[in-house]
Formats: sequence, C-alpha cells, structure tokens
Amino acid sequence: MTIKDKLKTIQIISNLTQTQLAAKLDVSFPTLNSWINEKSSPHAKKINKIDDLYKSLTGQKTIPEDKLESKKDLLKEKSKKHKDIIKKILSRPDIYDHLVLSLTYNSNSIEGSTLTESDTAAIIFDNQTLKNKDLIEHLEAKNHQTAMDFLFKNIKKNFKITEDFILELHQILMNSIREDAGTYRSHGVRILGANVPTANYLKVPKLMKELIAEINQVQKDLVQHVTQMHSKFEQIHPFSDGNGRIGRLIMAAMLLRKNYAPAIIKQEKKKFYYKYLQRSQQKGDFEQLQDFICDSIIEGFRVFEN
Repeated sequence: MTIKDKLKTIQIISNLTQTQLAAKLDVSFPTLNSWINEKSSPHAKKINKIDDLYKSLTGQKTIPEDKLESKKDLLKEKSKKHKDIIKKILSRPDIYDHLVLSLTYNSNSIEGSTLTESDTAAIIFDNQTLKNKDLIEHLEAKNHQTAMDFLFKNIKKNFKITEDFILELHQILMNSIREDAGTYRSHGVRILGANVPTANYLKVPKLMKELIAEINQVQKDLVQHVTQMHSKFEQIHPFSDGNGRIGRLIMAAMLLRKNYAPAIIKQEKKKFYYKYLQRSQQKGDFEQLQDFICDSIIEGFRVFEN
C-alpha cells in the first residue's frame, strides 16, 4: 500500500480533515497535500509515524492476551451483576425500547440503510411514514423490530438455537421484501467488498445443520465461541439477503441465553467490524474480532447501567 493510500485510509477512518491530519503528523498542510498528491515523499521518521497511525486505526496490532482476558473477566462480572438479563428486558420498557432501537438502527445502517436513529425511532415506535425515505427502508426497520420482539420473547436461559428459529427470524426480517424470505438461497452469492468465498448453495442446508450443532455445544469461552460461530455463519452466507442482520441476531441470541447483553455493533465502527471479520475468515485469526465483540457486548451492557 502506498503512502497516499494509507493517508487516504487514515482520513476515512478517523474523519480528520487534511489540516487536522497534518497537525497530528507534525507537518504543514502543504507538505501533507504534497504527499497525498504524490508530488513528494515523507522522510523515514514520518513514514514510521504514518505507519503507526495507520496500524492503530485499522487494528493491525496484536491484542495483548492479558488485555483480552481482562475484558472477558469484566463481562463475566457484569453478567453476574445482572442476574436475569432477559427478565429485565421484558419487564423494563425503557431497556427494551433502547435495545430495539439501537440494534435495529445500527444493524440496518451497517447494511446500507440511510435512516438516521431518529428516523428509525419515528418508524418503529410512532409508525410514521417518512416521505423522503424508501418503502423498503421502512419495512427493514419494522421487520427488524418484529424480529427483535420474536427473539426477546422466545429466548430463555440455555435456549437451544434451532434451524426453525433461524429460518423464522429470516422470514420475519425479509417479510414483504423478498419472495424467498425464510428459505436458504438457491444460487451463488458474493460478499461485496470482500475476497471471501461463500458456500456452494447446494451445501448450505448441510453446513447450516453442522453449524447449528456447533452453536449449541457447551463452551468455556463464550466470547470466543460466539465470535467463531458468527464468522462461520457469515462465510456460509445461507440467505440471498439479510445475512449480516441475521448473523447479528443469532449472536444476540447466543449471548442472551448465557445472561450476557447483546453485542451492539455501532455503524460508525463497521469498517473495523468488516476488517476483523474478513481477517477471521481469510486467515483463521479471531483475536481482533474477539476483542471487537467484547467491546460491543460492553456497549450492550451500558443499556442496563444507564
């Protein structure tokens, strides 16, 4: 990757202006502009500084084992503190609505929805029709709300996730959007923007049965297990559409049944999410994705602590 590419990536991820980025690199605006336009090249020390900033923003660093384990220990403590997560969700309308809104808005936004969080709230809570928004986006919001309601009302401690449960989630999510709602795909698909091969559609039913059996296995390390199952599901890509949202709903179910808060993956962090997910699928390295999911579960627990 060229210096120009790294600088452009840094700007995209950090949302820094060229002036702000120049200040961060301790150079003048004209100097930075010259690098970006490839009219000049930075010296070795500046190249190292650009590399360090690029690596810190893209997550290309090894997560210290003790740091990751500390996060997992924190999650265990939070789980013990909130003795019955599911009961709290169902008995507290404020918590219920907060989770439904946050998960619906962020999950749909990750997949390209243009609805803002306030737009989403107006549609799912006030049944408003927004004139400047597409009908499909309205349906995606309402359907995700209904899928969350189905999940919350069916999940129990040590709940067994079944094929019927997953297909029903997809039926709800894609209702009135796709004719093949609730069924596996019957054709090949590609994951846009990722060099990750998906499963042959003829093998999807068998692979899903194997995955579901693995999902229901008892594991000592919950975060590791959830992370690996999420990565595998997304690579199988069993549906024509909605795989990302269904995958995150399954992850929520896996966490809730073990008394953990659902992982709230913020839409503004989707570049990291996709990068770590692809790394797990391409290289079998789940460390960064585990760390990211830990942070997302901590974000979920904040809903119960506000």
